[in-house]
Amino acid sequence: MRLLHHFARVEGVRLHWAELGESTARPPLVLLHGLHDYYRTWGQLAPRLANDRRVLMPDLPGHGLSGRPDASYRLDWYADIMARWLEMVLDTGGVVDVVGHSFGGGVAQMMLLHCPKRIRRLVLVSSGGLGREIAWCLRLASIPFVVEHLGQPFMRLGTRIAIKATGDVVSREDSARLAAMNAQRGSARAFARTVQDIIDWRGQRRCFFERADELSKLPPIAAFWGDRDTVIPYSHAEALAEAVDGVRITRFKDCGHYPHHESPDAFVAALRGFLDSREARAACLHGRAREGRPRVLARHLATAAGV
Repeated sequence: MRLLHHFARVEGVRLHWAELGESTARPPLVLLHGLHDYYRTWGQLAPRLANDRRVLMPDLPGHGLSGRPDASYRLDWYADIMARWLEMVLDTGGVVDVVGHSFGGGVAQMMLLHCPKRIRRLVLVSSGGLGREIAWCLRLASIPFVVEHLGQPFMRLGTRIAIKATGDVVSREDSARLAAMNAQRGSARAFARTVQDIIDWRGQRRCFFERADELSKLPPIAAFWGDRDTVIPYSHAEALAEAVDGVRITRFKDCGHYPHHESPDAFVAALRGFLDSREARAACLHGRAREGRPRVLARHLATAAGV
């Protein structure tokens, strides 16, 4: 199966995405990588998923083969660009299923505000945006100006250290490629500004629950999480399931922050099970609103603020 690479300019940003599969029997599948990562993170999954659907793997702005403009790198900015990209790659009225890992999960959540009618089902993998707790190294990276102005020479080494710290779950080849990508000029600026928008010394600053009441309806949602995640704890999946009706949790035993690397067979099976499930499809077709629970949301916000 041939991997196709595409480039397009979206809102002034040169955006890259890789693509596999041609089937129109099912909605396309969009896979959003996490912070400091790029499209190849989905390398073990994409060929298996592309047998019966079109699989799109964009590099988020500031990452991979995409451009690194002098921009805000705020979460809302990312979501706007990706929503406009969807309008470009989809047929009129078309919908997609979206999988977002870590920071990509936060972008996917924000996309629900920018293009809610485009997202049929949503899978959040070890996702940001669901609580305060996050690894201490990312809190340190949020210190203003340090990474942006002094960090560029250390981006290659920093990438290798981060890979080791999160379980060393990628191959040496992919580790070297990712380190080279992140050594490109502008990467430190993109990374620093992204982190500063979503994280401070207390933890994550952006929370899905803060804006959930702006959504009259949600697509069927699944949360995929490793039970040994040391970057973003599994308890955030439970918080989401408690606050929003119908969320399906898949817990990957003995996995850390990258269950799609650590347990790819189980991950593909769980993903296919969710995307093709009759229950998820029926809920979406009937347009059932998943109403926010004000008391539950308030409790989670209060807990987050106190961490």
